[in-house]
Amino acid sequence: MSLFLATLLTGLFLIAFGGHFLWHGMRSETSVKAFPRSQAAAYILLGSATAWFLYKVTQLGPADFGQYKNILFALFLVTAVGSFYFVPDFLAVRGLAALILLTAGAILEAGYMQYQFGALVLKFFVYLAIVVALILGASPYKLRDFLSWLYRSENRPRIFGGVFAAYGILLTLMSFSLS
Repeated sequence: MSLFLATLLTGLFLIAFGGHFLWHGMRSETSVKAFPRSQAAAYILLGSATAWFLYKVTQLGPADFGQYKNILFALFLVTAVGSFYFVPDFLAVRGLAALILLTAGAILEAGYMQYQFGALVLKFFVYLAIVVALILGASPYKLRDFLSWLYRSENRPRIFGGVFAAYGILLTLMSFSLS
């Protein structure tokens, strides 16, 4: 993936994500607060993260424990399937965190050794997303607490969405300077 495409897609995603909160505001409270414990979201997000991660395991070379990739594949597959039975709470949040980390790796790879201002603006957001994903992966209940805080005030969801949409617009505009 090129740096232009990584920046453009990230910007468009942030515009859509922020636009949802900006447009719907408090009306989205019920559906957004249901996300952390959603069984359907858990299957989609954790299933996608598992498939992507297992694909990456199959691509391991000899320097990356490639001689053990079949054992690693089986171990991680059993862990992913077992998580639905043994730790079913907040699997949607854990799946989201895993997808954020996998996506961050792909985006940072696209911007490797790129030091233009637009690339640095993208990397700032990606590193911030990595920190949030690590926190949510370790303590997924914090998303529930954050959402309770977010919807406690009438204006917070719109401000939250506005910040993400504005950063998305900035990234989208910056992406054209990276081509």
